[in-house]
Amino acid sequence: MPEYKGVITTENRLWARSWDCISIKVVGTDGASQWKALSYLLSFPESDFEIEVDRSIGKLVLIELKKSSGILLPQDSWFPAKVELKSPEGKTFYFPIHRWITDDEVHQFREATACLVVDDTYPLAIQSRTEELKLRTEQYCWNIYAVGLPQCMKIDNVHTLPDEVRFSFTKEVEFGFTALQGLIELKLDGLADCKEKWTSIDAIGKVFRHKQTALSEYVQQNWMKDSLFGYQFLNGVNPMVIRCCSVLPENFPVTDQMVFLHGGKSLAEEMQNGNIFLCDYKLLDGLKANEVNGKQQYLMAPLVLLHKTPEDQLLPIAIQLKQEPSKDNPIFCPADSEYDWLLAKMFVRSADFQVHQLNSHFLRTHLLAEVFSVSILRNLPMVHPLYKLLVPNTRYTLQINFLARELLISDSGFFNKFTASGGEAMQMILQRANSSITYTSLCVRDDIKERGLESVPHFYYREDAFQIWDIINRFVQGVLGYYYKDDSDVQRDTELQTWVLEIFEHGFLSRPESGMPQRLNTVAELVKFVTMVIFTCSAQHGAVNNGQFDYGSWMPNTPTTLQRPPPTTKGTADERSLLETLPDVNATVHGMAVMYLLSKPSSDFVPFGHYPEEYFSEIVPRQQMHLFKGELGLLNSKIEARNLGLKIPYTFLDPALLENSVAI
Repeated sequence: MPEYKGVITTENRLWARSWDCISIKVVGTDGASQWKALSYLLSFPESDFEIEVDRSIGKLVLIELKKSSGILLPQDSWFPAKVELKSPEGKTFYFPIHRWITDDEVHQFREATACLVVDDTYPLAIQSRTEELKLRTEQYCWNIYAVGLPQCMKIDNVHTLPDEVRFSFTKEVEFGFTALQGLIELKLDGLADCKEKWTSIDAIGKVFRHKQTALSEYVQQNWMKDSLFGYQFLNGVNPMVIRCCSVLPENFPVTDQMVFLHGGKSLAEEMQNGNIFLCDYKLLDGLKANEVNGKQQYLMAPLVLLHKTPEDQLLPIAIQLKQEPSKDNPIFCPADSEYDWLLAKMFVRSADFQVHQLNSHFLRTHLLAEVFSVSILRNLPMVHPLYKLLVPNTRYTLQINFLARELLISDSGFFNKFTASGGEAMQMILQRANSSITYTSLCVRDDIKERGLESVPHFYYREDAFQIWDIINRFVQGVLGYYYKDDSDVQRDTELQTWVLEIFEHGFLSRPESGMPQRLNTVAELVKFVTMVIFTCSAQHGAVNNGQFDYGSWMPNTPTTLQRPPPTTKGTADERSLLETLPDVNATVHGMAVMYLLSKPSSDFVPFGHYPEEYFSEIVPRQQMHLFKGELGLLNSKIEARNLGLKIPYTFLDPALLENSVAI
């Protein structure tokens, strides 16, 4: 009798193996085998088996798996990786699984060869495809968390997430997403309830000594310098606000006399030469700041003017802390008194913290990654090449975002307890930011061009982001070009079009002005869109996430809140007023703890471009993955070599330190 020889592999992770009895059935174009019981062999990482058939069942289409426990025994969860089957004719078929099986239902898994919906002609394959998406749309439902924000997955608690998107046991244990854990690891838990003001900068330094990095120590030593203040707009954790300034805003009446005390230059000439840059925090204008420890906090909406010097340094030359100019809203300059200028810069750094965390980080990476992920899981079956390409970029995103909503931005979360932007302000910031997101701003080459930053020197975010974007783009072109031979293949792919449309509707709330595509018509459009998705979920998240502790743990450089209003008259600030403006001790240490946790990768971190789960079986996409990983490795070496010559190494876009997905 004809015989199929098989190997079933269990994932290499804690609790993945099972003592339950597993049965398998093989289905082909010309028939199906009988159920084959695999007994209790799955207590081993790999198990061999044979399936006899009466006659040839044709080309293999799918396998069916079911699991049953012994009498009176509880279900024992199992996490199979893949099944390989060798036909009587000697051909090998692969069936990727990579998901938990926790019940005694029958589960179908397609043969690994990727297939567009228009090319799926076998009736049982079409039925399997339809049933898979029907189940997924029931599992992954859209939900409105807050009006005006991208929609998220509907979920009551972490335990109701489908098992396939849950944290691994390792990640679950390591990542107790609470400020308490961070406080304990930083040895600051004794200060968590202290609502007193800081008595000196030295007192902050004594608390800061735990878990320092080389960069955080550098920031502590240099935070007052204009050079570090300006540098962070390019290569800190929020390089998303700065833009070239060719015309001064009408509400920012800076004069030559204010900024060029010794003459020789004019703002008009320097703007014409591309040497003047603007950071405008109008997103925060008119918002009511939060209360922390029962005390009113203060949140400014500053405008910052920066000048590129002949030595290619980017230095601040003017700061206005409120949007509307007035007598009680002076324009601060470096020539002002030490504490006037330092306080002005601190209010800017605090404003930047709010915009960075809520807009650049949470909204533009976490929430958008969730939109991409939910739409992938609802609209693309496992056999679709886009699912195979993109599912690694969804790993852990749904659970990490649920935790972020519960523990960071909820009524009892960190932002409402310890930041100036908590409460009413937080929702307004997110709504304003979401209404201003454009497709252009998510495509890094377009974004940098639109902000006029193509030629700014020492802009390492731009240099590394451009190279990563291009590497991703070549990879996506190589993979998708194999399946989409011409534009008509894109236009006829109804699953792809539904995926894109749901992103537009549920992520961008059907705003045509966003420029987000509602459908894709060409292979080029598809490649760019998918490049944007992968870049957002991996590189962009790393750029705005990985340096949080480095730049934010020294609180005076990144105050989460400020509890006195800024000076309305120059010459009134001193060391005492600066200390009274800083956040209380508990707000400081909770901020340090959260930034520490959000910058700490887990031990099951998957580096960008690594694909431990094998979804593709064809040679071409597998070759493209190998090339992709190789190109990222070369970029890693190039970045490491460059950083040897830098006073402040820029590592946030080093591929070796990036993760495949928004997983932290």
